Amino acid sequence: MENIKYANTWSATEWIHSRYEQYKTMLFRIAISFLGNKHDCEDILQEAFIRLCYNAPAFASNEDEKRWLIRVTINLCKNHLKSFWNRNKTNMNELIDYVHEPEDRELMREVFRLPPIYRTVIYLYYVEGYKISGIADILKLSESTVKMRLKRGREKLKLEMEGVYGG
Repeated sequence: MENIKYANTWSATEWIHSRYEQYKTMLFRIAISFLGNKHDCEDILQEAFIRLCYNAPAFASNEDEKRWLIRVTINLCKNHLKSFWNRNKTNMNELIDYVHEPEDRELMREVFRLPPIYRTVIYLYYVEGYKISGIADILKLSESTVKMRLKRGREKLKLEMEGVYGG
Protein backbone atom coordinates (compact mmCIF):
# COMPACT_ATOMS: atom_id res chain seq x y z
CA MET A 1 0.00 0.00 0.00
CA GLU A 2 2.92 2.28 -0.65
CA ASN A 3 0.93 4.29 -3.20
CA ILE A 4 -1.70 5.18 -0.63
CA LYS A 5 -0.55 8.38 0.99
CA TYR A 6 -1.34 7.73 4.63
CA ALA A 7 0.88 7.80 7.67
CA ASN A 8 -0.25 4.46 9.04
CA THR A 9 -1.85 1.23 7.95
CA TRP A 10 -5.08 1.96 9.84
CA SER A 11 -5.74 5.07 7.72
CA ALA A 12 -5.02 3.13 4.53
CA THR A 13 -7.39 0.38 5.65
CA GLU A 14 -10.13 2.91 6.34
CA TRP A 15 -9.53 4.52 2.94
CA ILE A 16 -9.85 1.28 0.96
CA HIS A 17 -12.81 0.14 3.06
CA SER A 18 -14.67 3.38 2.30
CA ARG A 19 -13.99 2.96 -1.44
CA TYR A 20 -15.11 -0.66 -1.29
CA GLU A 21 -18.38 0.26 0.43
CA GLN A 22 -18.96 3.08 -2.03
CA TYR A 23 -18.41 1.11 -5.26
CA LYS A 24 -18.88 -2.60 -4.52
CA THR A 25 -22.53 -2.92 -5.59
CA MET A 26 -22.11 -1.05 -8.86
CA LEU A 27 -18.92 -2.93 -9.80
CA PHE A 28 -20.44 -6.28 -8.84
CA ARG A 29 -23.42 -5.62 -11.12
CA ILE A 30 -21.10 -4.75 -13.99
CA ALA A 31 -19.03 -7.88 -13.39
CA ILE A 32 -22.09 -10.14 -13.10
CA SER A 33 -23.39 -8.79 -16.41
CA PHE A 34 -20.18 -10.00 -18.04
CA LEU A 35 -19.49 -13.19 -16.12
CA GLY A 36 -22.82 -14.44 -14.82
CA ASN A 37 -21.10 -16.12 -11.90
CA LYS A 38 -20.95 -14.78 -8.34
CA HIS A 39 -17.63 -16.39 -7.47
CA ASP A 40 -15.83 -15.07 -10.54
CA CYS A 41 -17.26 -11.62 -9.85
CA GLU A 42 -15.91 -11.66 -6.32
CA ASP A 43 -12.46 -12.49 -7.70
CA ILE A 44 -12.71 -9.66 -10.22
CA LEU A 45 -13.75 -7.16 -7.53
CA GLN A 46 -10.89 -8.24 -5.31
CA GLU A 47 -8.43 -7.69 -8.15
CA ALA A 48 -9.97 -4.32 -9.05
CA PHE A 49 -9.57 -3.05 -5.49
CA ILE A 50 -6.02 -4.40 -5.28
CA ARG A 51 -5.26 -2.40 -8.41
CA LEU A 52 -6.87 0.63 -6.81
CA CYS A 53 -4.44 0.27 -3.90
CA TYR A 54 -1.28 -0.28 -5.93
CA ASN A 55 -1.73 0.98 -9.49
CA ALA A 56 -4.24 3.82 -9.42
CA PRO A 57 -3.17 7.24 -10.65
CA ALA A 58 -3.98 10.40 -8.72
CA PHE A 59 -7.61 11.24 -9.38
CA ALA A 60 -8.89 14.77 -9.91
CA SER A 61 -12.34 13.83 -8.61
CA ASN A 62 -14.44 11.01 -7.23
CA GLU A 63 -16.04 10.66 -10.67
CA ASP A 64 -12.60 10.05 -12.22
CA GLU A 65 -11.93 7.41 -9.59
CA LYS A 66 -15.31 5.77 -10.28
CA ARG A 67 -14.69 5.74 -14.04
CA TRP A 68 -11.24 4.26 -13.53
CA LEU A 69 -12.65 1.47 -11.37
CA ILE A 70 -15.38 0.72 -13.93
CA ARG A 71 -12.79 0.55 -16.71
CA VAL A 72 -10.51 -1.73 -14.66
CA THR A 73 -13.46 -4.00 -13.78
CA ILE A 74 -14.56 -4.26 -17.40
CA ASN A 75 -11.01 -5.02 -18.55
CA LEU A 76 -10.59 -7.67 -15.86
CA CYS A 77 -13.89 -9.27 -16.91
CA LYS A 78 -12.85 -9.30 -20.56
CA ASN A 79 -9.49 -10.84 -19.68
CA HIS A 80 -11.22 -13.42 -17.53
CA LEU A 81 -13.56 -14.36 -20.38
CA LYS A 82 -10.61 -14.73 -22.76
CA SER A 83 -8.82 -17.17 -20.48
CA PHE A 84 -8.73 -20.77 -21.65
CA TRP A 85 -10.63 -22.18 -18.68
CA ASN A 86 -13.40 -19.63 -18.72
CA ARG A 87 -14.32 -19.53 -22.39
CA ASN A 88 -17.88 -20.71 -22.96
CA LYS A 89 -18.66 -20.80 -19.22
CA THR A 90 -21.60 -18.66 -18.07
CA ASN A 91 -24.34 -19.32 -15.55
CA MET A 92 -27.04 -16.83 -16.47
CA ASN A 93 -29.42 -18.16 -13.80
CA GLU A 94 -27.46 -16.33 -11.09
CA LEU A 95 -27.90 -12.96 -12.79
CA ILE A 96 -31.52 -12.50 -11.84
CA ASP A 97 -30.71 -12.96 -8.14
CA TYR A 98 -29.22 -9.46 -8.21
CA VAL A 99 -32.29 -7.69 -9.60
CA HIS A 100 -34.46 -6.72 -6.67
CA GLU A 101 -37.65 -5.51 -8.36
CA PRO A 102 -39.79 -8.41 -9.68
CA GLU A 103 -41.11 -6.36 -12.60
CA ASP A 104 -37.54 -5.66 -13.77
CA ARG A 105 -36.40 -9.28 -13.73
CA GLU A 106 -37.68 -10.23 -17.20
CA LEU A 107 -36.27 -7.06 -18.74
CA MET A 108 -32.89 -7.60 -17.07
CA ARG A 109 -32.94 -11.24 -18.14
CA GLU A 110 -33.22 -10.04 -21.75
CA VAL A 111 -30.56 -7.34 -21.27
CA PHE A 112 -28.14 -9.95 -19.91
CA ARG A 113 -28.75 -12.09 -23.00
CA LEU A 114 -27.51 -9.33 -25.31
CA PRO A 115 -23.97 -9.57 -26.69
CA PRO A 116 -21.48 -7.86 -24.33
CA ILE A 117 -20.87 -4.86 -26.63
CA TYR A 118 -24.56 -3.93 -26.40
CA ARG A 119 -25.14 -5.13 -22.85
CA THR A 120 -22.37 -2.95 -21.43
CA VAL A 121 -23.53 0.33 -22.99
CA ILE A 122 -27.19 -0.35 -22.18
CA TYR A 123 -26.30 -1.21 -18.59
CA LEU A 124 -24.12 1.87 -18.08
CA TYR A 125 -26.69 4.15 -19.73
CA TYR A 126 -29.93 2.91 -18.18
CA VAL A 127 -28.91 1.35 -14.87
CA GLU A 128 -25.88 3.39 -13.83
CA GLY A 129 -27.17 6.60 -15.44
CA TYR A 130 -24.10 7.54 -17.46
CA LYS A 131 -24.39 9.91 -20.39
CA ILE A 132 -23.11 8.89 -23.80
CA SER A 133 -19.96 11.00 -23.36
CA GLY A 134 -19.21 9.31 -20.03
CA ILE A 135 -19.69 5.84 -21.48
CA ALA A 136 -17.44 6.75 -24.42
CA ASP A 137 -14.77 7.89 -21.97
CA ILE A 138 -15.03 4.76 -19.81
CA LEU A 139 -15.01 2.32 -22.73
CA LYS A 140 -12.46 4.29 -24.77
CA LEU A 141 -14.87 4.53 -27.71
CA SER A 142 -16.13 7.41 -29.80
CA GLU A 143 -19.50 8.88 -28.87
CA SER A 144 -20.89 7.83 -32.25
CA THR A 145 -19.87 4.21 -31.54
CA VAL A 146 -21.64 4.33 -28.17
CA LYS A 147 -24.76 5.82 -29.81
CA MET A 148 -24.75 3.11 -32.46
CA ARG A 149 -24.31 0.35 -29.87
CA LEU A 150 -27.16 1.80 -27.81
CA LYS A 151 -29.37 1.96 -30.91
CA ARG A 152 -28.56 -1.59 -32.00
CA GLY A 153 -28.84 -2.90 -28.45
CA ARG A 154 -32.29 -1.32 -28.08
CA GLU A 155 -33.34 -2.82 -31.41
CA LYS A 156 -32.16 -6.29 -30.39
CA LEU A 157 -33.82 -5.91 -27.00
CA LYS A 158 -37.08 -4.79 -28.62
CA LEU A 159 -37.05 -7.81 -30.96
CA GLU A 160 -36.37 -10.16 -28.06
CA MET A 161 -39.06 -8.59 -25.89
CA GLU A 162 -41.61 -8.80 -28.73
CA GLY A 163 -40.73 -12.47 -29.10
CA VAL A 164 -41.14 -13.09 -25.36
CA TYR A 165 -44.42 -11.24 -25.07
CA GLY A 166 -45.73 -12.01 -28.55
CA GLY A 167 -45.99 -8.31 -29.43
